[in-house]
Amino acid sequence: MTGELPSAVLFACTQNSVRSPMAAGLMRHFYGHKVFVTSAGVVPHDLDGFGVAVLEEIGIDISSHEPRSFEELHDSLFDIIISLSPEAQHSAVELTRTMAVDLEYWPTLDPTVISGSREQVMDGYRGVRDGLLKRIRERFGTMSSPVVG
Repeated sequence: MTGELPSAVLFACTQNSVRSPMAAGLMRHFYGHKVFVTSAGVVPHDLDGFGVAVLEEIGIDISSHEPRSFEELHDSLFDIIISLSPEAQHSAVELTRTMAVDLEYWPTLDPTVISGSREQVMDGYRGVRDGLLKRIRERFGTMSSPVVG
């Protein structure tokens, strides 16, 4: 369902190293001129190189992303928080108990559990990227620039 663009969006996952940085990178690329976008995790971990690589394939650079926790957020004035993992959903529910903010849960596969050849792993990450892109398009409508690649 397509909705109006919010002013500020937080994407959240478990480690803020793959899913939420990918989602934030996609959202920022297409809507960043109209929407403030950031991401956080329950227990931050190093940025995942495969996530960086699959976004680079479509012309989006998230290599400078620095994973952060919910506690490290400088701003808590979000219109919507989108959780991508059960752990992040639990933390987001706790965070929003005293806030007027929309909360959505988009269960998203953790691609770090995929094993096999490099190409099989990359295909798994591409699947997550493409699924997030589809969900963002469905939720927020027409994008400002085409996907490259």
